[in-house]
Amino acid sequence: MQLGNYIGGAWCAPADGQYMPVTSPVDGIKLADVALSGPADVDQAVKAATEAFPSWSALTVKSRATIMYRFHALMSKHMEELSELVVRENGKNIAEARASVAKGQETVEWACSLPQLCQGKVLQVSRGIECRDQRDPVGVVACVVPFNFPCMVPMWTIPIALTLGNCVIVKPSEKVPCTLYRVAELLAEAGVPGGAFQLVNGAAPVVNALCDHPGIGALSFVGSSHVAQLVAERCHSVNKRVLALGGAKNHLVALPDCHVASAAQDIVASFAGCAGQRCMAASVLICVGNVEGLVDEVVRLAALLKPGVAAGEVGAIIDAASQAKILRYINEAEASGVRVLLDGRPWSQRSPGTWVGPTVLAHASAADAAVCDEIFGPVISVLQVATWDEALAIENGSPFGNAASIYTTSGAHADHFSSRFRAGMIGVNVGVPVPREPFAFGGLAGTRSKFGEGDITGEGALEFFTTRRKVTTRWPAVAAAAAAHAPAERKGNGAAAAAGGDAASFVGQM
Repeated sequence: MQLGNYIGGAWCAPADGQYMPVTSPVDGIKLADVALSGPADVDQAVKAATEAFPSWSALTVKSRATIMYRFHALMSKHMEELSELVVRENGKNIAEARASVAKGQETVEWACSLPQLCQGKVLQVSRGIECRDQRDPVGVVACVVPFNFPCMVPMWTIPIALTLGNCVIVKPSEKVPCTLYRVAELLAEAGVPGGAFQLVNGAAPVVNALCDHPGIGALSFVGSSHVAQLVAERCHSVNKRVLALGGAKNHLVALPDCHVASAAQDIVASFAGCAGQRCMAASVLICVGNVEGLVDEVVRLAALLKPGVAAGEVGAIIDAASQAKILRYINEAEASGVRVLLDGRPWSQRSPGTWVGPTVLAHASAADAAVCDEIFGPVISVLQVATWDEALAIENGSPFGNAASIYTTSGAHADHFSSRFRAGMIGVNVGVPVPREPFAFGGLAGTRSKFGEGDITGEGALEFFTTRRKVTTRWPAVAAAAAAHAPAERKGNGAAAAAGGDAASFVGQM
């Protein structure tokens, strides 16, 4: 099957006629050929979106939300089909795939509530003067989405941006284009018109073209820190609104008073879930003092995990290049003297597919590469420290700022750490602290986890995909008419109003 572009309500081949194969990380079987598009394809999509924008944005937000209701129903109807697509092209186990589609549905549900959430404000700021603000769509917007959540991450932006009246161009990861191909069909079936939603498949040339195109008003990106920074800089150079979410190195701190059994189970789910291929995965476990038996229990539970795509198993690594990167970090750590408490490298010999098993590394130095760099696999580094300040210094010293968690049974201890972590999303006895709507997703500004403006999902997306128009209104004729009909004893005040009164004075100050 050839996966082309969805432009102007129709599927079409890329301008250059180039495609690349898409294979499943589970078994290496070829799934499709995906288009390798370029600037000409992006330009075609922008023209179609620009033509569609006046009629799409002219609909009421309630009308657009009604279409999202239909889309939500279709997503629910095809939940199993979408989940199986995620398994085939991404390698998640089936339970993780279903959960990711369900989490995407939560964002669609939130988008359906936008008629109640996006009202502007109105206030009489002075006698005869009214101010109001209203939210308007940005216009044509672009969303570049990653391989690790083929359905969930696109739902962070698509339903919200569309319901707010924008026309959306999405660039799927060329590694996992099949799920969004089906999503595009469901959006069309729900009633999203041609041009309001479009897919342009491809690699870096498409991303560059989306950043550069003057017809695109805002761009969201989720991916590696290196590319996120380049995208943000490229968009800013042409004064384009951008939110580029990058990578992570998430730290978990365990105190001696933590609930060991619960913490161990949660830590394993955090670092090994989704094969560690998520920006919210645990990456470094810092044990403060004597956390009796915690590391042993983490190793024991992680060693019970098996490779595969059934519920409870650890899924595949997305491709051979990612597998090789993960193995390199483990090999180099061991060669430098790091103790391998649990070795997932034998899984890489499993055939077919690309696999790495849960791996636990015991470090003596926080400066080790595996402690500092984003590995993006089922690998956790363990450090032992004596004091709270040492633990916070390690976490604060990371250039990333995505997520951090504290394991303790003390509220006071939890408050101490949660107020001092250098991260945008904090967990207390929660290893994957993903905010739920209306709270927005995003790392800490000024770190390598986030470049650009705002947050994504929830209220962050509402702000990102709209502009605010402020209207100040004065009705002097109405004031004069009121003064003319006022009782005699109030004529003096009425004359002042007719002359402008507070309103004239207010306007004059501006």
